Amino acid sequence: MRPFALAAAVLAASANLAWGQGVKPVKIGVLVDEAGFASDIGGKGATIAAQMAVEDFGGKLLDRPIEVIAADMQNKPDVASNIVRRWFDVEGVDMVTDIPVSSVALAVQAVAREKKKVLMISAATTTELTNGQCSPYTIHWADDTASLAVGATRAVVQAGGTSWYFITADFAFGTAMEKAATDAIKAAGGTVLGSVKHPIGTSDFGSYLLSAQGSGAKVVALANVGADTIGAIKQAGEFGLIAGGQRMVGYIVFITDVHSLGLELAKGLYVTEGFYWDQNDQTRAWSKRFFGRHGKMPSKEQANTYLATSHWLKAARQAGTTDAEAVTAAMKAMPTDYFGTPGSVRKDGRVLYDLSLYQVKAPAESKAPWDYYTRVRNIPADEAFLPLEKSTCSFITGK
Repeated sequence: MRPFALAAAVLAASANLAWGQGVKPVKIGVLVDEAGFASDIGGKGATIAAQMAVEDFGGKLLDRPIEVIAADMQNKPDVASNIVRRWFDVEGVDMVTDIPVSSVALAVQAVAREKKKVLMISAATTTELTNGQCSPYTIHWADDTASLAVGATRAVVQAGGTSWYFITADFAFGTAMEKAATDAIKAAGGTVLGSVKHPIGTSDFGSYLLSAQGSGAKVVALANVGADTIGAIKQAGEFGLIAGGQRMVGYIVFITDVHSLGLELAKGLYVTEGFYWDQNDQTRAWSKRFFGRHGKMPSKEQANTYLATSHWLKAARQAGTTDAEAVTAAMKAMPTDYFGTPGSVRKDGRVLYDLSLYQVKAPAESKAPWDYYTRVRNIPADEAFLPLEKSTCSFITGK
């Protein structure tokens, strides 16, 4: 039995034994993409990360065993909503985490708000989660479209990348990412010459890349994610965009994407991350453990799933209950621990932490497997995330 399956079986068996003895388990649901475009950046690795958090916590909360369950939401809002509704109504799930794809997260958030259940979103990136469609029971751990737009945009424009063209995934994340990045480009003194949208999971980027090439833009920006980003970068090399002098910026690039591409194709890309496995002693130690179970270094999504699960468990222990209102209040009052770096949870549910801008190394610069990034600059939390005074969240504005 693989480590992933064994850990899940052990946790489930412990919980079932306790249930048979009349003790109701605490249940954590991990809502993942197991086979689609985002499976490598989250997927089974996200469930492993949640299990590691439970194990590091001791396996029990308030004298109850903790059970981790997972489901593939197929990147479909209706499928995801049905899963979490069943989890809440029938299976007694107390908290749901991971949750990739912005449209899925917004749909699930509506269900969780209705049911008064906690979401610890460590994957989806839309700022709407803590703004216009906010919930008092959501904590947003993933870096969002606003924060991702800041670091790379400023650095590239300052380095001469003044004209941009977007290749954008045609769903909520892509639209939000392009808007946030466009605002950042204009604020930095650049211009946007055009954009084109593509469906999720497309295998042929030819027409989109030709449009970008024909625009004459100095920078081609990818407002997509996962396999779509990898495919676009690979085909850009084949179409000669980079050889022709155009730069490529991936707004949401994961270390697993770089690993799939290889440094020869990915070199020079700018990457904004809150987490990198080689950041400090704590990230290196945790990532080595994760690698031993998953065979890959963790993505920031997987690391955030671990941190989010850990924070929820600590807050529930402090609150003495798994009640959503009490636990979210405790989470917002407690400092976060971002692998040794302190952070906080704002009252709108936005988790605040510093990010870093990295540049992908050339093959000759890499000294070991997974040694992929060179740090360019720190992006302080107050620079990266939208300020609270700009919030449109109803329980913040009172409207």
